Amino acid sequence: MSIVSPDQVSEIVASTCPARDYRDKKVLLIVPDGTRTAPIGLMFQTLFQQLGEAVRNMDVLIALGTHQPMSETAICERLDISETERRDKYKKVRFFNHAWDDPDALRNIGAITADEISKLSGGLFAMDVPVEINKLVYDYDQLIIIGPVFPHEVVGFSGGNKYLFPGISGPQILNFFHWLGAVVTNPMIIGNKWTPVRAVVDRAGAMVSVPKLCFSLVVDGKELAGVFAGSPESAWDQASELSRQRHILYKDKPFHTILSCAPTMYDEIWTAGKCMYKLEPVLADGGELIIYAPHVSEVCVTHHETIMEVGYHCRDYFLKQWDKFKDYPWGVIAHSTHVRGIGTYENGVEKCRAHVTLATQIPEEVCKKINLGYRDPNSIRIEDYADREDEGVLLVRKAGEMLYHLKQQPKWAGGQ
Repeated sequence: MSIVSPDQVSEIVASTCPARDYRDKKVLLIVPDGTRTAPIGLMFQTLFQQLGEAVRNMDVLIALGTHQPMSETAICERLDISETERRDKYKKVRFFNHAWDDPDALRNIGAITADEISKLSGGLFAMDVPVEINKLVYDYDQLIIIGPVFPHEVVGFSGGNKYLFPGISGPQILNFFHWLGAVVTNPMIIGNKWTPVRAVVDRAGAMVSVPKLCFSLVVDGKELAGVFAGSPESAWDQASELSRQRHILYKDKPFHTILSCAPTMYDEIWTAGKCMYKLEPVLADGGELIIYAPHVSEVCVTHHETIMEVGYHCRDYFLKQWDKFKDYPWGVIAHSTHVRGIGTYENGVEKCRAHVTLATQIPEEVCKKINLGYRDPNSIRIEDYADREDEGVLLVRKAGEMLYHLKQQPKWAGGQ
């Protein structure tokens, strides 16, 4: 396995960002929060070493999407710097959290027209979509996006312009393209590069007039397997090819039971749902997927009330009752369908392909209310699920980033 060393990272950064080209410029680094595995600290520190003396400002904006804001201590941990280093070496660097739901923090930069949306979505939608972005970006001469690329349930592969939309976007485009991805469905999106959602994200990215540079990272376990620099589109294009090789595991047969263990970086079901998204393709019809996350006690802080009202259901449950649900945030409905998986809704009866069970601190009565199963996490011994693939039991010790696929696509996912 080829690994990119810190010295090689320094060489890539030096050749991509000559200090003379950044003299007296104001630079904004856009980085993900703690729910993405990547050596963000290495990239930040290397860029600061290369450009810190030349630039007028180098600040950091956390691309939260709708995730919870990070404290200064948490941001320091994300950047792999101590609080002492923060006070001394990096004291001039300002930290900002994106505020997706604060109109005063956003700027409208236009709209993608209904005609364009129809073409980009393959005719699934035809509506004007307003495009808003964090207005901080217009205080800077250069944006530098730093983030990993993984298979992704909404856009196909994460990274590139996705760190702008939804990373630092307003709610309207965020809700639109999440629901677009849900209508196409997770199994048809995830692990595919050129999706309708990627087309919308890149179209919105082209509307941002501030110069953009992107470092797209591919990680393998805890190692850095690739660094690709360039425009958000070109860096992502190259990184997604490597991600396709490194982050997709193929299985011969589906599994009737999957124990999907959520790492602690997922602290609510809003993010721990990835433990379903990445494994739905290898779950057998009628099988059970258990999201094992004994550290999780919240479904979603930001969208708690909405999720308590709508629950978790398949796509068709919403589409066939659209008048009832169309005024709820589309991004929340999309999340609901991704966690619940493929299913049907006929004559008032919902039939989901998967049984999705939470083994968390979330009480049984709440699980039932939101249409998910419940297991006491204390009743689960992880090793009971180990080394049983021949029996149709799969254990994934760190779920949420590696995508599992069947070698032959099943009929329900579009196979023959």
